Amino acid sequence: MDKMRSTLKVVIYCLSLVLLSIHGNAQVLEGIQRSFQQYNDRVLQEKIYTHTDKDFYLTGEILWFKLYTVDAGLNKPVNISKVAYVEVLDDANNAVLSGKIALTNGQGNGSFYIPVTLKNGNYKLRAYTNWMKNAGPDQYFEKIIGIVNPLNEPTEVAAAPAGKDDIRFFPEGGSLVNGVTSTVGFKATGTDGKGLNINGVVIDQRNDTIVRFKTLRFGMGSFDFTPVAGNTYKAVVRIGRDNSLISDLPVAAANGYVIHLADNGSNQAQLKITANMPGSNGQPVYLFVHSGHKVVLAQAVTPGADGTASVQISKEKLGQGINHITLFNSARQPVCERLYFKRPEMLNVQAGALLQYKTRNPVALNISANDAAGKPALANLSVSVYKLDSLNNNADNADIASYLWLSSELKGNIESPGYYFNIVTNETDKALDNLLLTQGWSRFKWADVLSNQQKKFTWLPEYDGHIVTAQITSAIGGPASGVMAYMGMIGKRVQLYGAHSDSIGRVLFNTHDLYGPGEIVLQTNTELDSTYRLTLLNPFSDQHSNTPFPPLQLNSQQQKALEIGSISMQVQNLYNPSKLRQYYNPIRDSSAFYGSLAKRYSLEDFTRFTTMEEVIREYVAEVTVSKVRNRFHINVISEQGYLSDGNPLVMLDGIPIFNIDKAFKIDPLKVKTLDMVNQVYYWGPVYANGIMSFTTYKGDMGGFELDPRAVVLDYEGMQLEREFYTPVYQTADQQNNRLPDFRNVLYWSPDVNTDANGKAVVSFYTSDVAGKYITVFQGLTADGKAGSYTLQFDVNK
Repeated sequence: MDKMRSTLKVVIYCLSLVLLSIHGNAQVLEGIQRSFQQYNDRVLQEKIYTHTDKDFYLTGEILWFKLYTVDAGLNKPVNISKVAYVEVLDDANNAVLSGKIALTNGQGNGSFYIPVTLKNGNYKLRAYTNWMKNAGPDQYFEKIIGIVNPLNEPTEVAAAPAGKDDIRFFPEGGSLVNGVTSTVGFKATGTDGKGLNINGVVIDQRNDTIVRFKTLRFGMGSFDFTPVAGNTYKAVVRIGRDNSLISDLPVAAANGYVIHLADNGSNQAQLKITANMPGSNGQPVYLFVHSGHKVVLAQAVTPGADGTASVQISKEKLGQGINHITLFNSARQPVCERLYFKRPEMLNVQAGALLQYKTRNPVALNISANDAAGKPALANLSVSVYKLDSLNNNADNADIASYLWLSSELKGNIESPGYYFNIVTNETDKALDNLLLTQGWSRFKWADVLSNQQKKFTWLPEYDGHIVTAQITSAIGGPASGVMAYMGMIGKRVQLYGAHSDSIGRVLFNTHDLYGPGEIVLQTNTELDSTYRLTLLNPFSDQHSNTPFPPLQLNSQQQKALEIGSISMQVQNLYNPSKLRQYYNPIRDSSAFYGSLAKRYSLEDFTRFTTMEEVIREYVAEVTVSKVRNRFHINVISEQGYLSDGNPLVMLDGIPIFNIDKAFKIDPLKVKTLDMVNQVYYWGPVYANGIMSFTTYKGDMGGFELDPRAVVLDYEGMQLEREFYTPVYQTADQQNNRLPDFRNVLYWSPDVNTDANGKAVVSFYTSDVAGKYITVFQGLTADGKAGSYTLQFDVNK
């Protein structure tokens, strides 16, 4: 009986240990999952893809672009930010071109005229939202474009950049451990930053050959390697026939963890975990797999007596694109990381056209868009048709799918990202895995996720429109908080905004439908706050990535293409200058911000007096005018009687005039209308005891002199959309027109939509320029399926 009791106690004790272990494991996993979910809930990230009409430009040409903004975790269009910022930077990170682009449902488009003052070189086009500035410049979209100024003689030819060939090694999971076999990825790059084709060997301190390796694609490859304690290792690499390179391998640790992911082509991927940690027998590790916002797998794994364990990961459960595999120790510290790529469902875009056309002939492209199952897809596409030559050859193969699913998720430059998507073979799959071994994941850091701290955001998402930011300082130079400031744009359409300064003196004016260039006026109420200073802050990012900036390299074979392109550009600008400067009128609310509340007085309907006092006293029934202590005072009469004591908000062409005496100095002969609101009005933080809004004939304030403390600046709102010019040759007279047509970009449309049958048609005419042309389609569906397609045709005289 006593023996039975002792046995029962042992069993209960063992069960208690097991239950405690299970409970402890569950707590660790739940903590990681909770931190991950909280991070995703707190931090919505955006990313942008930018489709440009081509990659190489001459000064005097127009650069066209389309923006696709998506949720960074889902790659689906996201309707959060309503404004994107696009810049073209030179090699010193100075913005030579910039614009604010309106976004609707995550999409927008714009253009830049490339000024003839730019020098020859490679430039960096980048795009981001105000919200993306919180994540830093590494998350911005960036693309290298070439620009040549044909007026520069002779054409500059950049010398090969100075530098050395380089090779780097990346153990799978993060580190080498003595006595444990690891897969080691490597990447060899030349002085131009592109991959090198190499052969190499790993040798130890006795010069014994341990393993041989060679590149597969773009300077990358991998090999298996087992470091031995006490040994040191070097890689001896042969580059071409005459060059060599010697590099140390990473030093192996005495203890640690190693993971190896094997994909044999079945529905399961096998992850092998090896723990070389003294005293870790029976200690679990924690496997966490996620894709974007989705948790794929979270489980505790206990290595066996030999320190190894194997986990089968179902590919069906994996998310599309990058899957992040992380191994944590019992202290919730990430000890190994691995990336795995599951090919996403793509948008299949195709188009039909003839292979040969004559000059000035019509071209019709019949477009079809289908999902992976062959069903018609509703897709939004951007389409570019341009001349192929030695300058514009579409060699990079970058497209929307490769950017959203690959390039934007990895650190560093990816050479020809489209290669991994265009034709899927065993070789491209292996090359893609080598890429994942040698590139780090960039979306977030585990330290940020596990800290469970509320991240502070400096930049707000622009939900409704462009946010104009200013700084208010006091007379002694410090930030002034709680001060009411006003911003208005001079014009016939009232665009008045008000805001209070925050604790650091920053003021945010949330504008709406602020398009095109104009003059803005920043001021405080000088009747109340006369000592404050307002400074407009730059809305563009002052942070820059460390992405390599390769110099522009031209050769003698490209001289002919430059000459032809230069003639084409000059002819177009000479014969069609007005066609290149046509803009669509943006759809916006044309009424004043007080809507239909106002009664409008047209001063032309009355006898024209020479003083504003006479006009107001004689015609405006909703007010009375008096003088108190030799200053004018206006009382507003509502339907219920006089409003509370206080002057109304008086505006001239949308700009507040706080000094009522100065308002009476407005020249009435230059004023066309007066809008009168005879009730208390609130516009955000703006409080008005009635409104009197004067509008001049020209909308230029009619020579009225503003308070000298007001800040008047030229300001560019959201960019006006330029019309793409394409001539029509339907009739014989149009065909025989002697006006030259030297377009090398035949067609650009940022907004082609397929119908319920997945069909769309675009049509245009060829120009007088013969040669080979390429049509590039890029597009996205509402559920995040991205795709692209190219086709070529010839134009003959």
